[in-house]
Amino acid sequence: MAALRQRFSGQLIARIDGIGVVAPLLGEDNLGVLAQAHRDAHHLCGVGASLGFVETGKAARAIEQLLLAAVKAERALTSEEIPRLRAGIALLRSTASAEMGGAHRQEDTGRDAHSH
Repeated sequence: MAALRQRFSGQLIARIDGIGVVAPLLGEDNLGVLAQAHRDAHHLCGVGASLGFVETGKAARAIEQLLLAAVKAERALTSEEIPRLRAGIALLRSTASAEMGGAHRQEDTGRDAHSH
């Protein structure tokens, strides 16, 4: 489990950045990109929470729900949704960074406890 958590942690910011990079495209008629961004956010919700990144999962859930509404309606994000997405991505990034720092401290503490 620790190896999975570490691998997820190593890819986390890149996955968030991937959603952020496509954010400007989501206001256009680009449903494939929108659907992929939704899948990426959905992955962060489920896997993140399963591996102990609970707050990261919650922050990703807000993004997932925002994207899901547009995916279901088969439309681009509205001019009101795009700033919400950007704010959600910023929150997700800061939350993930905070939890990754905590994850590294927990792993170090666990190793220290086992090495005695």
